[in-house]
Amino acid sequence: MTGSTEQAGLALADRSARLARTWGDAPGLWGFLTTVDHKRIAARYILTVVALMFLAGMLALDMRLQLMQPNMNRMGPQLYNESFSLHGSTMLFLVSVPVMEAMAIWLVPLMLGQRALAFPRLAAFSYWLYLGGVMMLWVPHALGITPDLGWFEYPPLSGPGYSPGHRADIWAQMITFTEVAALAASVNIVVTILKMRPPGMTLPRMPLFLWAMLIASLMTIFALPAVMLVTSMLIADRMVSTLFFAPAGGGDVLLFQHLFWWFGHPEVYIIFLPATGFVSMIVETFARRTIFGHVAMVLSMLGIAALAFGLWVHHMFAVGLPRLGNDFYTAASMAVALPAGIQIFCWIATLWSGRTQYQTPLLWVIGFVATFVIGGLSGIMTASAPLDQQLTDTYFVVAHFHYVLVGGAMFPLFGAFSYWYPKATGRMLSEFWGKISFWLIVGGFNLGFFPMHVLGLEGMPRRIYTYGEDMGWGTLNLVATLGSGIAILGGLVFVANAWISFYRGRPAGANPWGASTLEWATASPPAVQNFDHVPVVDSLTPLWTAKQGLAVMDGLTLDTRQVLVTSLVDAEPEYRHKSPAPSITPLLAGLAVTALFIGSIFSPWALVWGAIPVAITLTLWFWPQRARANTGPLRKRTS
Repeated sequence: MTGSTEQAGLALADRSARLARTWGDAPGLWGFLTTVDHKRIAARYILTVVALMFLAGMLALDMRLQLMQPNMNRMGPQLYNESFSLHGSTMLFLVSVPVMEAMAIWLVPLMLGQRALAFPRLAAFSYWLYLGGVMMLWVPHALGITPDLGWFEYPPLSGPGYSPGHRADIWAQMITFTEVAALAASVNIVVTILKMRPPGMTLPRMPLFLWAMLIASLMTIFALPAVMLVTSMLIADRMVSTLFFAPAGGGDVLLFQHLFWWFGHPEVYIIFLPATGFVSMIVETFARRTIFGHVAMVLSMLGIAALAFGLWVHHMFAVGLPRLGNDFYTAASMAVALPAGIQIFCWIATLWSGRTQYQTPLLWVIGFVATFVIGGLSGIMTASAPLDQQLTDTYFVVAHFHYVLVGGAMFPLFGAFSYWYPKATGRMLSEFWGKISFWLIVGGFNLGFFPMHVLGLEGMPRRIYTYGEDMGWGTLNLVATLGSGIAILGGLVFVANAWISFYRGRPAGANPWGASTLEWATASPPAVQNFDHVPVVDSLTPLWTAKQGLAVMDGLTLDTRQVLVTSLVDAEPEYRHKSPAPSITPLLAGLAVTALFIGSIFSPWALVWGAIPVAITLTLWFWPQRARANTGPLRKRTS
């Protein structure tokens, strides 16, 4: 090694050490509570979601055991109502959307070659508030005050006349917790993608995962205020006797359904679109070529987002709306299958024309395509208003939305976890046990839920806790229960594989899959600062085209937390932005907002007095601090 090479190596090592000191957290509990590192925040989200998936899965298995045979008496009607309400609310509000945002919080800065999100403290605040929502639902459950009206809580059943106590209030305020957290995360993701792309990453050069998260986050910003508003109106009806949903006082119970499903149906695609981003990244890597029809894929995602907001009455065909309106929503519900079909054909064309390697992450993609197509076809069936009126309260719909949400979101999530696990941990998952868990989960899921289509066509209603032997549903329910148990066993194998591989897995290296996007350009696991230099992009697949190494951008200081802000369309460098340091204020603000939300279901005065600590913590959060001047030019050079 020459002297100049040694000096260059020492200079790089010194640079990395200085950046690690600048971007690192304090040791111990204080560092845990004050961190704004997007990787640590995302890991907390994901670990919380895994725990909730286990709890919700146990509830689901308990319900299946109750329905396994006719006239079972393991649980009564009240416990069954509480179980399916808690299961549905957990999976829809505390797992499906938060886990997609958690993946984005972890991946987006790395995929952009950045060291942080646009608003690091807002990311920390979003997790603490999300955790408050988890506690809002599960702590009352432990105390025997479980919501029991389903995951939708329709009035008048959820109104003060039919639901005394605080079960409905707990559900409604849990929604507020999780949706404020989701809005905070979504705003963060949108700004990061639009204003912190690396130099050269124009909008046409954005990876499809970034497009998927950008569109899904914008959908979240538009959709979630509706459900926060409607649950707040429900709490007001119950607490201060407003009459939003009381027909006798001029209210309308269908107003609740309209506002709820204005959020509820887009939520399906808020969950689905990030999953399509996972699938595109995995297919591109294991096909060893760029995605066929990149522009068509982006336009398809935009088309899905636009159509998603015109479908909400799809869930209200049985409430007696005008038939002409039903025809419109039938057409819209069928039309959304077109852009989804374009995406599936583009993935198939990519695999068909590439040099495909069938490893575990790609198996999850294949399982997703097969399962989601079944769910999509059953969705086309229920898009017909006359047929939907016959099926809407049967197990056919239970099968449909599990095929869409589990097959369309959870299977790509398992694939994404398998794909990016080496980057997060520096270890490879066991390929053997990965395939075992895949076959157990996918096989068990289809064995468990496909018979429910037949049960629905035979007339088995949803939300019943038992049935008579003369109905003839026992055999198919037994098969469905066995399949559910197999799928849960596969989930335990998947978690055990991840746990054991964390300690004993084969070292991964920086880019074990030979992928093309920027997150694979840094170490596995990434350093606390992610990158020592901001990379410069010149194509859609920078790691495949940069034969001589990535060009990088110099000019950010080593001893101050700085990130590069670029232009909206062409990603040209604009200025350096001082990124906030670790702080306790996101936690304090989260605690203050939590106290306000919890108190407000007991007394309206909590909104007044609770606003005081919220204002104090936000003042501390945004208190101006003297920032160093940004000195020195930005320079581009070859790595």
